[in-house]
Amino acid sequence: MRYLCVFCGSRPGARASYRQAAERLGSLLGQRGLGLVYGGGHVGLMGAVADAALAAGAPVIGVIPGTLVERELAHTGLTSLEVVDSMHARKARMAELSEAFLALPGGWGTCEELFEVLTWNQLGLHSKPCGVLEVGGFFAPLLRFLEHAREEGFVTPGQHARLHCGDDAAQLLTQLGM
Repeated sequence: MRYLCVFCGSRPGARASYRQAAERLGSLLGQRGLGLVYGGGHVGLMGAVADAALAAGAPVIGVIPGTLVERELAHTGLTSLEVVDSMHARKARMAELSEAFLALPGGWGTCEELFEVLTWNQLGLHSKPCGVLEVGGFFAPLLRFLEHAREEGFVTPGQHARLHCGDDAAQLLTQLGM
């Protein structure tokens, strides 16, 4: 089984299109015979992508720090829920279990997770593809910043090309080799 790691918000966001994109992605994973690795929550876009993947028959592995389980945020209906000691351990385990990474809309945690795996890729710690699913222009300011960083010489063209972006989940999964 091949697994896609998805980073996304623990909140639903302000637009219904964010939830719809998460549900569409989860359904596509099941249709393609892929599994989902994610942060293990039952709330927000995290819960939406997990529930849709489960409904489509995809195995879903959640990885969650014990402190968040205690706050009753853990999804109890997953194929597997791994409880780890810290957020650092969570990210390392999610990366270990996955063949590719994809970010949906989210907040600071989503961006931090995406940038960490991009940095690991840049440093040669892994060679797994990374992507961003653009939903209604959500990532446009971030993508403009990344282009600016490239133009200003802080990100090489090769590094910049490591992040796949698109607004069609099926096409983006194909770009990620999934």
